[in-house]
Amino acid sequence: MNTVVLTGNLASDVEVREFGEDKRLATFRLAVDRASKSDEADFFRIAAWDQQAQFCADYLAKGRKVGVEGRLRYRTWEDGEEKRSSVEVVAHRIEFLGPRPAESGAEVVPFEAAVA
Repeated sequence: MNTVVLTGNLASDVEVREFGEDKRLATFRLAVDRASKSDEADFFRIAAWDQQAQFCADYLAKGRKVGVEGRLRYRTWEDGEEKRSSVEVVAHRIEFLGPRPAESGAEVVPFEAAVA
């Protein structure tokens, strides 16, 4: 079983890349507080695809609180002569938990983006 559930705040703004007309990838970093008395956090790279990627781009910004459910993905690649690797969370569901920054008096409504 490969399932992860995280709740935290965006540590970066959402970056979106497009691959043709119908494929989008949104990535951002998520800061998750550790369950301790110190002010430590763990940081995770989150990847969301397609319609969910567009929702993230439209509604999320650095500092926003979200819940993420997904799976871990391990990637390796070569950067010149150096081998590199990373672990990221591929999101199946992202729940927008905190209010988004008010824009020109607009009403703030929590929003959930889920992959069907």
